Amino acid sequence: MTEPAEPADRTDRTDRTGRTGRTDHVDRGGAAGPAGAGSPGGSIRPAEFPGGRGLFRLDHAVSHLNHGSFGAVPVPVQETQAALREQAHGDPDAFFLDAPDRLVEARSRIAARLGADPDGLAFISNATEGANVALDAVEFAAGDEILVTDHGYGTVVAAAARRAPVTTVALDPHLPDEDAVREAVLAGVTPRTRVAVLDHISSPTARLIASPRLLAELAERGITTIVDGAHAPGMLPDPLGGGADFWFGNLHKWGYAPSGTALLSVAPRHRDRVRPLVPSWEDHHGFPRSVENRATFDYTGWLAAPDGLDLLEQLDAVKVRAHNSALAGYGAALLAAIPGITALPHTEGLALRTLLLPPGVAETPADARELRERIAAEQRIRVLIWPWPGGGGIRISGQIYNRAEEYERLAEILPAYLP
Repeated sequence: MTEPAEPADRTDRTDRTGRTGRTDHVDRGGAAGPAGAGSPGGSIRPAEFPGGRGLFRLDHAVSHLNHGSFGAVPVPVQETQAALREQAHGDPDAFFLDAPDRLVEARSRIAARLGADPDGLAFISNATEGANVALDAVEFAAGDEILVTDHGYGTVVAAAARRAPVTTVALDPHLPDEDAVREAVLAGVTPRTRVAVLDHISSPTARLIASPRLLAELAERGITTIVDGAHAPGMLPDPLGGGADFWFGNLHKWGYAPSGTALLSVAPRHRDRVRPLVPSWEDHHGFPRSVENRATFDYTGWLAAPDGLDLLEQLDAVKVRAHNSALAGYGAALLAAIPGITALPHTEGLALRTLLLPPGVAETPADARELRERIAAEQRIRVLIWPWPGGGGIRISGQIYNRAEEYERLAEILPAYLP
């Protein structure tokens, strides 16, 4: 693995909370710039984000165009977590006895960045856990149903199916805009619909589903809304602004946090019914502390998470988002020029783009996985291939460590993997 150069002018100061205070001077990169020829679709070739690649310990022999699946942890955040682990190993009693109070402080820092209520926010490990905690807090009666869409994340939909009968709304990937998505979801509501579990940004198709208007109209019908915001923190400027009853999202994708760091947000009227999946010694405090406590769990990722959002702001979050969106758009324009590949409608500003592959390609989960791994093994390019009847899809991500030539190479090699 190639080690990046250390960012210049760093002075580390580890305080009693385990945070690493910094005087980093990180270059603030702009969005796309005219740094070369345009794509076949007319997109301007984005310039490299200054200092972006050096902030990560990624293997530069691999094109990591799938940030949306697992994220990547910047070096400064890795160092903060390493310092916290030293504390845990140096005095385990002090570390674990202090952990609940330190989590409150970390959660408050994150809430301030996201414009959230720290008393309504809890650390969790991932979006699937958030779905289960939220669904357990809903009181179902006989005959109640849960509405989901066919764009929903598999384990989240499975969690819903464990609690009540599920009605699945089919969303055509070609729906032109947010209003068309909203109308399709509302058309699936029945008198039995008790809960709607919706993606904030859909994982396979990378488009906005749980819009504020849709959530408001569902609330008017007395439907409890549970939003899977796995991709929202760090990518959207106001990830919790929709007013859902329950919302959960990962910080380890676009928020630069360590893996296994996510958030659950609960509206005030539901908080007294929230229970952790496993009882803990913090249960008497109620939500959110009861959900966060895991005994001898590795809390270092959660405690380091505020540094990820701090880094995003230091880099200038607006410029990071614009740059990443421009990269994804550039790559999508290149892929759309390949015969047989169809661009899908997308939500402006996102760092994810998806396109449909030709009929007969990646129609099943097994075929999609096989194609994904062939491209990774033979070309050292990481993308998401997702299954869909009649022809699966390809999703690419843009992040500050990516370069335009990585998408150009993907467009060059991809035709050989198509009929």
